[in-house]
Amino acid sequence: MPKNITPRLIPTLLAVAFSGTASASGFALWEQNASGLGNAFAGSAAVAENASTIYFNPAGMTKLQAREFSVGANIITTSFKFQNSGSRVGAFQLAGDGGDGGGTSFVPNGYLSWQVAPDWYVGLGIGAPYGNVVEYDAPWKGSGHSNSFEIKTYNINPSVAWRANEWLSLGAGVSWQRMTANYKAAVGIGGLTPAQTAAIAASRKEFDADDDSWNWNIGALFTVAPQTKIGISYRSATKYTLDGNISVTGPSAAINLAGSSGAKTEVKLPDLFILSIAQGIGDQWEILGDVSWMGWSSIQELDIIRTSPSLTSPAGSTAQILETKFNDTWRFALGANYKMSEDIKFRAGIAYDNSPVPNAEYRITSLPDNDRTWLTAGVQWKPTKTSALDVGAAYIWVKDAPINNPGWARANPPQGLLKGNYDDYSWLIGAQYSMGF
Repeated sequence: MPKNITPRLIPTLLAVAFSGTASASGFALWEQNASGLGNAFAGSAAVAENASTIYFNPAGMTKLQAREFSVGANIITTSFKFQNSGSRVGAFQLAGDGGDGGGTSFVPNGYLSWQVAPDWYVGLGIGAPYGNVVEYDAPWKGSGHSNSFEIKTYNINPSVAWRANEWLSLGAGVSWQRMTANYKAAVGIGGLTPAQTAAIAASRKEFDADDDSWNWNIGALFTVAPQTKIGISYRSATKYTLDGNISVTGPSAAINLAGSSGAKTEVKLPDLFILSIAQGIGDQWEILGDVSWMGWSSIQELDIIRTSPSLTSPAGSTAQILETKFNDTWRFALGANYKMSEDIKFRAGIAYDNSPVPNAEYRITSLPDNDRTWLTAGVQWKPTKTSALDVGAAYIWVKDAPINNPGWARANPPQGLLKGNYDDYSWLIGAQYSMGF
């Protein structure tokens, strides 16, 4: 294939990545390729099977062909069903349970790797590393907490890799990342009079904000034996100051003016460390392992601050607080590949992924998460020696997620006690095409 095709791929990858992230579901998205999905992303920093190694470990580019690209997407279906058991939520006491807060989302990705010298490679990765979409049938019992919450990220990650010798490769990259957030909830759950309560319950607030930021990542790949690779990688935290507006709409002009203003919040998305191994056994089998850590304790609360005065509140005052008290998390994954022939490879995997949510008191309706177990399978077909089509699927079983969130005293106005249980699960299907030239 002629070399001049490569520049044409870059705008194509950009278009693919930015076209579908509006539906990104979940908060941390492991779904950065489909080849890894079949293995529950075990061995993610060690396999270096295609150009998607740019995200998990850029050092893996040194194991690729002179030029490679990979494009793919994952479809994620989530379910978050709340069952009430003792909530005290004022005007929303007789409202429903919100239906299913989950939905179906599309998470694309694209990668390009190029050998520029005998031991040097450069690459570009585009995807959505974080995302969250939860939307309830409003009004519902938790409307004082949230009616919907959406986070979208767009990530562009140029990278470089150097092969130091036959057993060691090093890689590094920087990422420009954009984050947008949209939060909707009822203005409050009650007032001083029945008429005031009705007006407040009928009023909705929306916080819409965005920001751009940068992070960096590094990695190393050790080929300790012909069939043994060990990979380590680190991706830094990403700090945002999300700036936008709070807008209040409802039947009362006074309530609308009292709540509407400019606003911002600060958030620090977690850093990520991965340790992986890929071990070949004979000509047909490969065993994969993965241990990863995420620094979710960087998010203890989301404090939405007014940047301009409203009718009743000065600039600098707190408009809303979402208490999270997140913990750091660990993820463990095991996978296996079976090469049936030169053209066909089967994949399987299992993973345990613990939640950053500490307990029922700090579980929020915007992220009704709990510890998860992944069961995955996939297949690879190679139509030619330099190309591959991967398809993978996963079922994610989520442990029952009780919620006993009191709306926390610092919330202004109060959100009410939401008490009950969430029944959650996810299905994932992914496809990816990779080619070397």
